[in-house]
Amino acid sequence: MEERDREELFSKRIRAGKRTYFFDVKSTRSLDYYITITESRRHQKEDGFVYEKHKMFLYKEDFDKFAEGLKETIDHVKTELMPEVDFNQFNKEDEEFDNTGLKWE
Repeated sequence: MEERDREELFSKRIRAGKRTYFFDVKSTRSLDYYITITESRRHQKEDGFVYEKHKMFLYKEDFDKFAEGLKETIDHVKTELMPEVDFNQFNKEDEEFDNTGLKWE
């Protein structure tokens, strides 16, 4: 079955500078659920723009481990690699930004 034939149940778009991230919840015919995470970047060409996309599939049995690993990785960068950066500064410029610097819509 083609991916486009699968039902999309939820979608979240996050604009982050030159990139846009899409988090989509989809279902299979057997009513199983998974998430696709897509990064889209816009590049200028001579005759306009082209979008480069990268997609990742995250299956329900991996949700907890993925979320735990992502949180641990972000926390490591914030506390060990960049402790001097005030990640809350992004909130001051625009209330739609959270402490990751990503804009939620």
